[in-house]
Amino acid sequence: MSIEILAPARRALTLSAPLLALLLAACGPTGNQQAASPNLSAPTTPVESGELAPPTGGAENRPKVALILPLTQSGKPSVVGEALRNAADLAMAETGSSEITLLVKDDLSTPDGARAATQAALSEGAELIIGPLYAPAVREAGRIAKASSHPVIGFSTDASTGSRGVYLLSFLIENYVNRVVEQAIARGKKNFAALAPENDYGNVAINALVDLAGKRGLRVQIERYAPGNAAAAVQKLGANAAQIDALFIAEQADNMPQIAGLLGANGLDGKHVQLLGTGLWNDARVLNLPALQGAWFAAPDGSGFGAFAGRYRSKFGAEPARIATLSYDAVSLAAALARTQGAARFSENVLTNASGFNGADGVFRFTADGLNERALAVMQINNGAATVLSPAPKSFGPSGT
Repeated sequence: MSIEILAPARRALTLSAPLLALLLAACGPTGNQQAASPNLSAPTTPVESGELAPPTGGAENRPKVALILPLTQSGKPSVVGEALRNAADLAMAETGSSEITLLVKDDLSTPDGARAATQAALSEGAELIIGPLYAPAVREAGRIAKASSHPVIGFSTDASTGSRGVYLLSFLIENYVNRVVEQAIARGKKNFAALAPENDYGNVAINALVDLAGKRGLRVQIERYAPGNAAAAVQKLGANAAQIDALFIAEQADNMPQIAGLLGANGLDGKHVQLLGTGLWNDARVLNLPALQGAWFAAPDGSGFGAFAGRYRSKFGAEPARIATLSYDAVSLAAALARTQGAARFSENVLTNASGFNGADGVFRFTADGLNERALAVMQINNGAATVLSPAPKSFGPSGT
């Protein structure tokens, strides 16, 4: 397997041994939701900060890259922080140990900790900041790093934390929405509706849908509801069910059983309307719901994570957190750029290469405003499983996938 930086002519230039794997950040727009994921099963070991590179010859000439993670929280080791650190260790072992020196810093899961860690990393000569994870910490690290004209590759799924020079590697809600709705349009769906809770996740998803609707000239009936109280909103949509051929639902997996029951009772299940969702639906709690059979959702190809997880298990004897690939990918990318791009390795032009970077979870590219675009697949729920309806594109065109 290999990390690839996509060339402008859409040819892949093989750069090193491990494949750059990317993340399905199955969470809402804040890092706190990431930390609450039930899949965070990496082992908790003593927290360590410092250089993560063997003291071999030439180390003094390697570019220094800082990795700022929530290694502790409220004074105790953080499972998610340790998973991210383990993944960085794996990346260094596979591709980075001769290319970069990685300075690992604990942000204590706080903005103040992120500020102090960033300042320390820059004083030690870091050229690039990778992390933090949580949105408030990314904002603080970005503020400090930008003042010194150093770029950040952050892990928050809150798009508002991205800006010029602060690039978000996470899977953003906006990418999910755009991919699945565009697929519905391509399949002839014209009359859209949307159902979303009145929370951060729902706000971001609906804003993305409204933006896309404006660009594509769509009319969308939108119903919002207080979390856990969707009955009235579903009833309103059900009253207009004959005029709806696609319904986007911005809800997370743990709330979908309740929503599914309401959909079936109001003529809005998968037999009567095309249901659309995000990668959060790639969950057994959703896949097995009768009302959701036939539904579509956007997600990365899962085979890349499977390969990464196998190597992680071999090295650490545990299952990786799903978000562990964020750290693995960022460190692998930093090493590849250090090896191939010379003094411009972490410049804006290099990081925002329009052809992007190719990884196990698909093609991605950073945009100048700090966000990203990703090539996602569209999955269909059938018989309690997700199958590929539309494969993820393998490259970017001039203005997208």
